[in-house]
Amino acid sequence: MSKKNSNVILKSGFKNQKEISEIYINFKKKFANINRQPIVVAISGGPDSLALAALTKAFSYEKKLKFYYVLIDHQIRKKSTKEANQVKILLKKHNISLVIITNSSIIKKNIQSEARKIRYQLLLSFCNKKNAKTILTAHNLEDQVETFFIRLARGSGLTGLSSMKTLSKLDKNIRLLRPLLDTKKNNLIKISKKVFGKYFKDPSNNNTKYLRTKIRNLKKPLSQSGINYDQIIKSINNLASSRATLEEYYKKTFEEIVKKSKSKIELNFAKFMNLNNDIKLRLINDSVKILKNNYYTLRSKKVNNLIKSMKAKKFKKHTLGGCIFYIKKDKLCLIVEKR
Repeated sequence: MSKKNSNVILKSGFKNQKEISEIYINFKKKFANINRQPIVVAISGGPDSLALAALTKAFSYEKKLKFYYVLIDHQIRKKSTKEANQVKILLKKHNISLVIITNSSIIKKNIQSEARKIRYQLLLSFCNKKNAKTILTAHNLEDQVETFFIRLARGSGLTGLSSMKTLSKLDKNIRLLRPLLDTKKNNLIKISKKVFGKYFKDPSNNNTKYLRTKIRNLKKPLSQSGINYDQIIKSINNLASSRATLEEYYKKTFEEIVKKSKSKIELNFAKFMNLNNDIKLRLINDSVKILKNNYYTLRSKKVNNLIKSMKAKKFKKHTLGGCIFYIKKDKLCLIVEKR
């Protein structure tokens, strides 16, 4: 499709594009509780993020919202910078200005996990500079199911298995919005092709050394066995409903036993040890997140090892997630580890 025609489609809000129009209407509903401040859109060049770019651009014409489009170039692959610039040129044709931020940190191990952490750190930094309060990502229905299987493989509890939320907090000021979690990847591919005529493929998505790639490759054999993603999503949604009930109980428990200060968190140790393991895991994770002001959840295995060690009478201190845990009188205390 020509640049002129695709821009007309964006300005019209996908009118006369029945299938895409339905996705766009559903997409707009996700912004009901989002403030009017600038919004940062995370871009990669894949079909998911390009579809997100198209949907947000159409929304900006309709609501006059300010969107910043940001691509993080980790330079892990030799051609990543060239591809980033190609994405920038493609978006510019549709009046979308892309900011490319180059990651200067060297990633040597846990490549996907570390790259993800750095990506959010750089996006948060950009938000603070632009006074943006929301980051959008293009996580979709397939990503939701893949995340469910990844957490299942790692032994996650109810909180982990209910997977990603549409809206969550990255820190005390900035929220993460995933408006496409209920949208299938095939539909996002259609939007990308319709508006931009193309999208870019990341070769690392086919690298089977990554767990997510291995799980992605299970989709076809699962479907052939009668297990499709729509069924799995229903289970994930049921788990999410149960999580919401648990959330109310958790909030009351947190307020009752956790005391926060700028440099330390204290938990009533006796009450903590009487809780079930799922709540203990959550309390430790959230305490570390608050102290370290980060987003990522600790591995369940490591947190469980910490909880087991607390049961021992000789427990003195333990380091986890950049925090030091120790017991003082009747309190379980956390402070940030100095490096």
